[in-house]
Amino acid sequence: MVIYFDNSATSYPKPKEMLKAMATFTEKIGSNPGRAGHRLSVEGGRIMENTRELLAELFNIRDPLRISFTYNATYAINIGLQGLLNRGDHVITSSLEHNAIARTLNYLTQKGIEYTKIPVNPVSCRLNIEDIKKSIKKNTKIIAMLHGSNVTGTTFDLSDIGKTARENNLIFLVDTAQTAGCYPIDVEKNKIDILAFTGHKSLLGPQGTGGLYIRPGLAVKPIIHGGTGSYSENDTQPLFMPDAFESGTQNTVGLAGLEASLNFILKTGVEKIRKHEIDITRYLLKKLAEIPEIIIYGGDDIDARLPVFSLNIKGISPSTVGQILDDRFNIMSRIGLHCSPWAHQTIGTYPNGTIRFGLGFFNTKEEIDKSIKALKEIIRSEK
Repeated sequence: MVIYFDNSATSYPKPKEMLKAMATFTEKIGSNPGRAGHRLSVEGGRIMENTRELLAELFNIRDPLRISFTYNATYAINIGLQGLLNRGDHVITSSLEHNAIARTLNYLTQKGIEYTKIPVNPVSCRLNIEDIKKSIKKNTKIIAMLHGSNVTGTTFDLSDIGKTARENNLIFLVDTAQTAGCYPIDVEKNKIDILAFTGHKSLLGPQGTGGLYIRPGLAVKPIIHGGTGSYSENDTQPLFMPDAFESGTQNTVGLAGLEASLNFILKTGVEKIRKHEIDITRYLLKKLAEIPEIIIYGGDDIDARLPVFSLNIKGISPSTVGQILDDRFNIMSRIGLHCSPWAHQTIGTYPNGTIRFGLGFFNTKEEIDKSIKALKEIIRSEK
């Protein structure tokens, strides 16, 4: 039996309802939404719009049409940053960012964009809001940050950052790849202007789904142009949402699965999911702390972290540990830099990285006990 601790990359298993919805779409619908007037196309469109409505309910978005679908959070982040920034603009970000933000910002420096990387505490991985305030300049346009780290599990206080952005007339862009579906997020309360999400992690949906919310009144330029099924008589891109960012055939079978997963999450309740994840976070942290050979990275504030754990065993390389966990114990982890070199530079684990346990809603304390036993056996055999 496999123990899956790689939910930070992609959640597994998925709700049975998701698998059934995708099979039903493929077998009985299979049509392009918004590209025809026949009943199957209309049904495909209904799935897309219902998925938008469920996401709006999850994130407290007043108008579901302010949500455009993409293939993942990375696409959404690129739309937000590249569609808003112009030469001379300045961005504030953090030293824990995933390459979705880091690489995009570095690319944009070639186009005359500048950014400030706010350092987080290397031990607690907490962010000081005063550092953000001190970094605001006359040309600052966007604060772009993740909500939860895929390396340390640390979460940032969206309310504090959103308030700072709003008070200084800045755009607040949030990467919710690790938190959407397992952590309460409210675009109104948190003053979020652009929210990027992916469907295949804690939203428990399939790969190839995701999107972004853009608040009303914020003009973002499309970075991809093509057919949208609307205003087809024009050879210029429509600029209204959601069409402006939905060029080309959508992953409707994936959105059918995401619709089912969202129904599962809303029926279960985000608070219940969060409660379970806090419980297993506390349990695993306690068990890991009892093993002196293990180094745990990130803070110990349970309320401000996700069930994402970067760790190392003294004297044994992460790659060796990860391979043994897979080969001998059927435990699926992820080793290395996790597409987040900034984060590993921050916590002092660059360039070798760490072993990452990314737990999720379907993981149990029994699986944690087995993983702890496995780590102890590796320490005994490899030291």
